[in-house]
Amino acid sequence: MWFGTLLRFGMLTAAVAVSGGAASALDPNARSVPNEPLAPTIQALAPLPGTSTAIPAPAAPVLSQLPPGISPKLVGPAIPGNAANAGDSFRAGTRLYYEGDRKGAIEQLRRAAENGHPIAQWKLGRIYQTGDGVPVNDAKAFDFYNQVANNHADDSPASPQSAFVASAFVALGGYYLKGIDNTAVRPNVQKAREIYTYAASYFGDSDAQFNLGRLYLDTDSKERDPKQAARWLRVAAKKGHVGAQALLGQLLFTGDDDVPRRPAQGLMWLTVARANANAANEDWIRDAQEQAFSVASEQERRLGVAQAQDWIAKSGNQ
Repeated sequence: MWFGTLLRFGMLTAAVAVSGGAASALDPNARSVPNEPLAPTIQALAPLPGTSTAIPAPAAPVLSQLPPGISPKLVGPAIPGNAANAGDSFRAGTRLYYEGDRKGAIEQLRRAAENGHPIAQWKLGRIYQTGDGVPVNDAKAFDFYNQVANNHADDSPASPQSAFVASAFVALGGYYLKGIDNTAVRPNVQKAREIYTYAASYFGDSDAQFNLGRLYLDTDSKERDPKQAARWLRVAAKKGHVGAQALLGQLLFTGDDDVPRRPAQGLMWLTVARANANAANEDWIRDAQEQAFSVASEQERRLGVAQAQDWIAKSGNQ
């Protein structure tokens, strides 16, 4: 696909100039960009998105042999050579990680990553990004995420590793937004927007859709487009993305260029988001909902709450 080729040979080839050697690590569950509003004003609605895997040793493992948190869908047929070695190292690294042996886990994951295992590369990127048992090292994290994106941009969105590939793109977009000190990765909002657009469109990733919506609401950007922001936020909100639900709610409650004010619907999304929010870094969602609720009319409150209750009942609070 032309966009994947563009990303591999254009946007994602920045050399990371840092001191020290290569490294590796692991943590499957953290967002690269926090769910907090980009600017005080907000809007919401973007085109709907279009439309390794851990490889076992010769004997296929049974579910009870897999480490916690690893789906059996990620375990494919045995393959000879380096691919099989990568699968062995990945499973060993994952087991050591959950046993608390970060040093041993990183070494095994590094071996898997060197043999091209995309999920091992992603896990190492997350480890260095979050400082999970190692000092935070954004340059190393970028390098591991970049390996995933460069080699798997055209993987099918239905493939077992697609969520990890999309997550790597989202992480790279975040790095291009802020840059990485003492490296060739400089802040580049346009590049970040292109990366988010690819992950949002091709992989249908809700984090990418949310971050794309935020960028289109940036009041300092020449590319500001509240209507486009609303479209992407709506797509992510319907998938249960809490940040997108809240930002869409703010946008609809206040209205903006080409986005008519719909206060009841805005309150509905803000209330749904507050019901789903549970992390300390999502306090902004509670504050936004309370602020909108305090200035809404009685009729808007009743309609917003009723619609929120209906949404939650139908979607299982997602």
